[in-house]
Amino acid sequence: MSDAILILNAGSSSIKFSLFEGHVRPGAKGLICDGELDGIGHRVHFVAKDNSGATLADQYLTDAATHENTLAALLRWVERQFSNSDLVAAGHRVVHGGSVYSSPVRIDPTVIGELNKLIPLAPLHQPHNLAAIAAISKLHPALPQVACFDTAFHHTQPEIATAFALPRAITDQGIRRYGFHGLSYEYIASILPDVLGPAAAEGRVVVAHLGNGASMCAMHRRQSVATTMGFTALDGLPMGTRCGNLDPGVVLYLLREKGMTPQAVTDLLYHSSGLLGVSGVSDDMRALLASDDPLAARAIALFVYRISRELGSLAASLGGLDALVFTAGIGEHAPEIRRQACQQAAWLGIELDEAANTAGASRITTPDSRTSAWVIPTNEDLMIARHTWRLTDDGATEKN
Repeated sequence: MSDAILILNAGSSSIKFSLFEGHVRPGAKGLICDGELDGIGHRVHFVAKDNSGATLADQYLTDAATHENTLAALLRWVERQFSNSDLVAAGHRVVHGGSVYSSPVRIDPTVIGELNKLIPLAPLHQPHNLAAIAAISKLHPALPQVACFDTAFHHTQPEIATAFALPRAITDQGIRRYGFHGLSYEYIASILPDVLGPAAAEGRVVVAHLGNGASMCAMHRRQSVATTMGFTALDGLPMGTRCGNLDPGVVLYLLREKGMTPQAVTDLLYHSSGLLGVSGVSDDMRALLASDDPLAARAIALFVYRISRELGSLAASLGGLDALVFTAGIGEHAPEIRRQACQQAAWLGIELDEAANTAGASRITTPDSRTSAWVIPTNEDLMIARHTWRLTDDGATEKN
């Protein structure tokens, strides 16, 4: 029997998962399989692929109305499919760790209590993360579980970078900038020396995590200095359906003058804005790039403009810029967005290599470019697997 570690990223209606070898420190080659269960509460579509991309499962589940039912089905499938593997731990992506958790932790009742307190700070994510933890606890009570936080990487930021200009009494209640996508940024930081070289990796780097959720992070010596998201994952860049940076007076106006309820405003800003709201076409960048609708082009232009604005701000926080890294779905797979972003950042010394960018090369700037630009695929699941391996009993002593 060999050990295996289950990684879970639970949302309101879906659970993304991966399974890694757990008898040694997990690496990219240690991925056993990954997949998704989508449609919880309705008709769950279960898809799984092995580490070569071959399909292992593609079916609909008849009894998966809750996270618990869905995870029970997943665990049964894992046990049947990989009968020679022993599940030794589960690692969870948890969106918010607040001010309490600056690194991953083993989950116990005290941790659960603290994470429940943070639900108001991430109401669209935290409850579902906790639902998956509770389900695993019930289905497999002896299995060690680890929480890995999207906020933890940003705990290295100076206090001034996390502060709002609000009365101290409010700040002391936890109203501050936290930042998110930390697991993605942590992974990129971990491999920067391999890609940029040891010296350049320690320089002034901005990483653009551009997906359906999008943010940017300024790093120096591979630590977070500033980021575009703040108190919630609503801040910063326009996203698939989220508005990004917004004058808080707009919210007051909608409440007071338009008579909208807090829930209606929440739905507007989280689910009906961003690329979808501006374009009226789609929240998917692929659809927007393929569309000839002028409003699709407007949404793209706004997205790139905001990247350019935020890049200037983050470069200022670093006192300059040595490298720009694109990652996540749009960052890795949309050369047109990279092209436009780099062109608007020419003033920062970025000279795009058009052929390299179109080909999806690792480095997409010319050899003479004063500031380099790169495409680096992210791997949040691998970071969670490594933290889980390190914090569980079987991972406490390295076996390789």
